Parts: sequence; C-alpha cells; structure tokens
Amino acid sequence: MKDLKNIEEFIAEQKLRLAQQPECATSLYNLGVAFLQQGRLDKAIDAFEESIETGVRMFEAFVNLGYIYFKEGDLEKVVKANLRAVEIEPRYARGYSNLGFAYLQMGKTDDAIQALQKALALNPDIVQAECNLANAYLQKGDIAKSIRMNEKMLERAPDFALGHNNLANAYYHAGDYKKAVKHCDKAMALGFEVHPDFLKLLEPHRKEVKKQSSRKSASKRPATAPKTQRGTRAKRTR
Repeated sequence: MKDLKNIEEFIAEQKLRLAQQPECATSLYNLGVAFLQQGRLDKAIDAFEESIETGVRMFEAFVNLGYIYFKEGDLEKVVKANLRAVEIEPRYARGYSNLGFAYLQMGKTDDAIQALQKALALNPDIVQAECNLANAYLQKGDIAKSIRMNEKMLERAPDFALGHNNLANAYYHAGDYKKAVKHCDKAMALGFEVHPDFLKLLEPHRKEVKKQSSRKSASKRPATAPKTQRGTRAKRTR
C-alpha cells in the first residue's frame, strides 16, 4: 500500500464496502490507515473515530489516533488515546510502550517507568520500549540501571544507532568517558546525528582517550635490541 496508486485503489475499495455496509468498523479503520499513510490526518482522525463508534474492540484505532496526536504535538491526547487502548485490551504491549514514551516526553518519569515496565513484561522484544526505559532511568538519576538497560537492549539490537547514542550519554554521566566516546562514535558510524552540544562535551575527553591509547601502543612495542659491534681479530704475534 506504499504506492500512491495502490493506496487510492484501496481507499476506493473501502468506500465501496462502506456504501454497501455503512457501519463496517473494519473498513472505517482501514480507511483511517490509508489516510494516515497519505498524511491526510484530519480524514484519518474522522475515520478512526467513526470506527471506534461503530466497532466494539477497536483498540488499535485508539493507538493510531495517539500517533496522530503525537505528530500534532498534543501529548495529553496521546496519553488519553493509549489509556483507552489498554483499557480495551490490557495485554496490548504497544499501548503501554506508547504511554511510557508520552509520559517521558512530559517529564512524568515514574509514570513512564511503570508503563514501559508493563510493556516489556507483556512483550520483552520491544526494543524501543527498552530504549525509552533506559532514558527514563537516566532522567530519574539512576545511571547504573540506565546503563544496564541500554547494554541489554544493544545485545538484542547491536546496530541500533539511537541505543549507542543513549548509552554514550549514560556513560558520560557515569564519568566513564572512554566508553562514552566509543558508543558515540559507534552511533555516528551507524548514521546517527549526535547532538553538537554532546560532541563538544566529549571533545576534551576524546583527546585524552587518544593520548591514553597512544601511550598504551607505545608501551606494547618490543624494545629494539642494541646493535652489537663486530669483534676485530687480534693480530697474531710471531
């Protein structure tokens, strides 16, 4: 459905179904998804809201509404939408994950931690929830927990650039500048755009890490054996 023509055909198909069955919640939901992919957010909101009115367990419609509200910058609505989603389906890990992210953005750290822990209890494989939980621990000042969570996450997703950036930040706060530089460089190598202010903070430590590395390399070089002079033969006496 990524192709524009295919999306238009899909929309036409859903509208035809709705003409035959106006209260089909599934078609209304599908229509909302298609509008969302097109970036027609107002129409997507209308379709999702209508699917919720006509359907019974449209918790995914609430999650999609939450996504739209996040794009519009309305975090309060993001929270309300995802709360309704997990109210309908209490085992829906994605809803708790979204809640945790919204709470984190609002500075409600304890609420974020609780929601993200719930998400991971339901589905331990949500890398983004692990990432956000690590950030929540850092926001709370629990640096050790933040580092452990980031490291656990990167074991699962070693090429997750944002995770390396966040771990660099945690190590910086822990005073382990060597590891902070290492993970910052890894994040950049993976294509992540590290914040310029953080790069400035790391710069003096980066120089010190290079110095230490140079000294270690020098100390590991084998000592050059002293050159020996060739002995001259003693003249024979008659």
